Amino acid sequence: MSKNYIFSSESVGEGHPDKVCDTISDAVLDACLAQDKHSRVACETYAKSNLVVVGGEITTKAKLDFNDIARAAIREIGYTHDDDVFHADRVLIMNAITAQSRDIAQGVDAAAAEGKETAEQGAGDQGLMFGYACNETPELMPAPIMYAHQLGRELTRLRKSGAAKWLRPDAKSQVSVQYRDDQPAAITNIVVSTQHAHDVKNKTIRSFIMEEIIRKVLPAHLLTKKTQILINPTGRFVVGGPQGDTGLTGRKIIVDTYGGMGRHGGGAFSGKDPSKVDRSAAYMGRYVAKNIVAAGLATSAEIQFAYAIGHPDPVSVCINTFGTATNGLTDEAIEHAVCAVFSFKPADIVKQLNLLRPIYGKTTNYGHFGKSDPDITWERTDKVAALKRAVK
Repeated sequence: MSKNYIFSSESVGEGHPDKVCDTISDAVLDACLAQDKHSRVACETYAKSNLVVVGGEITTKAKLDFNDIARAAIREIGYTHDDDVFHADRVLIMNAITAQSRDIAQGVDAAAAEGKETAEQGAGDQGLMFGYACNETPELMPAPIMYAHQLGRELTRLRKSGAAKWLRPDAKSQVSVQYRDDQPAAITNIVVSTQHAHDVKNKTIRSFIMEEIIRKVLPAHLLTKKTQILINPTGRFVVGGPQGDTGLTGRKIIVDTYGGMGRHGGGAFSGKDPSKVDRSAAYMGRYVAKNIVAAGLATSAEIQFAYAIGHPDPVSVCINTFGTATNGLTDEAIEHAVCAVFSFKPADIVKQLNLLRPIYGKTTNYGHFGKSDPDITWERTDKVAALKRAVK
């Protein structure tokens, strides 16, 4: 890719049908972990019209009412209006949850078993995971996805505060950033679409979004006379959420990560306990990449590692700084330092990031990365000094 280009990323609101499903799945996970931190959870949710199906494989000592958990999650999102087909108190909920497969459990458990090479905790599945960081924003995240998340987060805050009673839960945002010499120089396009009450005028919607969200959230120096702004470009967005489109857990993996900048291994996060490396190792990847950039070893960094089910060590680790390594460092030198500072065994990841807690509802919406919260341990930069020592 040339140094001068335009890159776009999107975000979606809590009421987007896929995010409704992610929210329910993570609510189930948190409820399990709150009572039994060793719960094994792989919860998937499907939503359409007035139907919610909560399924998956869960082994836990927790005593839960999954229907109540789902309704509470939907209510918190905001599907409580009298004209909602998808309504917290009226949806039909089907339960399709079974226990985790004994064969999978054998591979993950920290115990010896016939045919298993080690008694250590193994990965819950094979797969590859990526972590990424760059110096474009204070969060060390790509600018397009951070700006898209910020628009959506503020839209939700204003909706829940009652500042605009015509706002409804479903929403999407998208930001296109022009790069010059690989750094954000201007915002070329902004798209915001929000569900709304049937009786509000399009002019009112556009004025509110422009003045109360876009102008107050996005950096003024990046907005120019050439910035194209599209607000509810279809002209009407009354039917939304699962009434308007089917929702499914795990379909917003690019929204959840880096907005398409940096690669993705394909595994979804929501509804999975940290024995699933799809989630925990992706969090670990972000932790490592962010510390590399925060340490000044590179201005952008990506790490990939891969696992085999039941095996405790990654089968590969790879660092790529895209030619941005500093002070004459090589990617190989940084990789050596990373492997000296961090452990990528699944059990060690869980311990290092303190993942056996009901914290996952905080991750569901507006990205799993780039948030400032003490519970989001993979955003810490506490390994900077150790990495600097390890590369010397």
